[in-house]
Amino acid sequence: MTYLAERPATLPTGGEIPLARQLRRVVVAAFLLDVTVLATAALFAAAFSAFVRPLLPPDVAGGVRPLLVAPLIGVIWLGSLLLRGAYRRRILGAGHEEFQLVVTSTCVAAGALGITAFLADIQVSRAFVVMMFVFGLAALPVGRYGLRKVVHGLRRRGALLTRVIAVCEPGALDELVTTLARTPQLGFQVVGTCVPGLSREADVSLPVPLFGGVDSIVEACELTDAHTVLVGGGGTSTSRALRQIGWELEGRNVDLVVVPSLIDVAGPRVHMRHLAGLPLVHIEEPGVRRAGGLAKRAFDLVVASLMLLLLSPLMIAIALAVKLGDGGPVFFRQERTGRNGTTFKMTKFRSMVVNADEKLAELSDFNDVDDVLFKMRNDPRVTRIGRPIRKWSIDELPQLFDVLRGDMSLVGPRPPLPREVELYPPEMHRRMLVRPGLTGLWQISGRSDLPFDEAVRMDLYYVDNWSIVSDVIIMLKTARAVVLSRGAY
Repeated sequence: MTYLAERPATLPTGGEIPLARQLRRVVVAAFLLDVTVLATAALFAAAFSAFVRPLLPPDVAGGVRPLLVAPLIGVIWLGSLLLRGAYRRRILGAGHEEFQLVVTSTCVAAGALGITAFLADIQVSRAFVVMMFVFGLAALPVGRYGLRKVVHGLRRRGALLTRVIAVCEPGALDELVTTLARTPQLGFQVVGTCVPGLSREADVSLPVPLFGGVDSIVEACELTDAHTVLVGGGGTSTSRALRQIGWELEGRNVDLVVVPSLIDVAGPRVHMRHLAGLPLVHIEEPGVRRAGGLAKRAFDLVVASLMLLLLSPLMIAIALAVKLGDGGPVFFRQERTGRNGTTFKMTKFRSMVVNADEKLAELSDFNDVDDVLFKMRNDPRVTRIGRPIRKWSIDELPQLFDVLRGDMSLVGPRPPLPREVELYPPEMHRRMLVRPGLTGLWQISGRSDLPFDEAVRMDLYYVDNWSIVSDVIIMLKTARAVVLSRGAY
């Protein structure tokens, strides 16, 4: 569809709350939440220190009464959060960066309290101070996490969205609009575009209104009430042009954001340096070696062994249910491609009828996903016991034995079928440099609902950006995805 420069229908109406006021409310909510958390932490710390006081030396338990020094600690702590930028609008709901600021602000507050107490000669109860910081440091991230979930929910319902004018080439625009529409929790809504070299009368097919070239950016922002200009692929060819855009937006309360050509590179691998006035982006080498190394293997062995120990009663019960259901075999084994292209037999609890493969040809026209994989909602081949164990991914628990054997990992790319691998272009073979996983980014991002190409892209991202922390996060998110049964069929 062709769009020309006109005032979009998505502009705020008179009854809507302006974005600036919505964001101020979020900032106030974050501040009040932190005040509540710190007050609660002070009460818990006071009660705990009173309980253990008889067990501690006087120089540790004594000092100014806890509830008298608590306001001083609170003021220093909140001041540290404020000065460190923990209440900036772009930080609230940002996840990792927000949590990092909370932790560093807590460390700064602890140091500032120590200096203040020393200079003012205030004798504080060390037991109370330690416990308040312990309780507060544990509770603040939890509170921020809850607030982040509320913010993400509001954004999915169309609130708290920042209007964006995208400056990029048509191809990059399509990808940008699709990505932001798929992840509304990021809080960006593309309401128009300025394409270099095009006039507003250009006859082109774009997903959002066209306002002309780069010289129309200010006009586009005024017409759409946009607060962010996002420069993407092909948006500018020189730093001079980018600087000119910044000058034109100066004083208009519009943010300028540049999307670098670093798609699928995780933040920890990117470092900024300045050399002779030039901003340089240093990208660390991919983590594929670490992803196949000793640390990951040790992690797999320890966690898989513990999971088998804890889940063995459930697995025995499922095995009996499968066997008694139709008298067929308990396990289903299928050839998959593993690390470095080697094949292995992946094991699952059988959730389909015994002759499921023979019936596949009859159902080929009912594929709900793509031509590479076969996924069908309400697949008639699934047994009665198979439906609940597939819904909750219990059928995959025997893969823990594959992890112990070294054929698989707890977290990794999806284990592909050999016929899939035959269709891979060269870059996709990179996902086989590591062991396939029982879970992965594909599992927490939609499971069966995820398009094949998107699943492969996530696998490549995982291979290049692996870390132990990412494995732990993926496993925690997997538990949530399984409980919610998202994309399972």
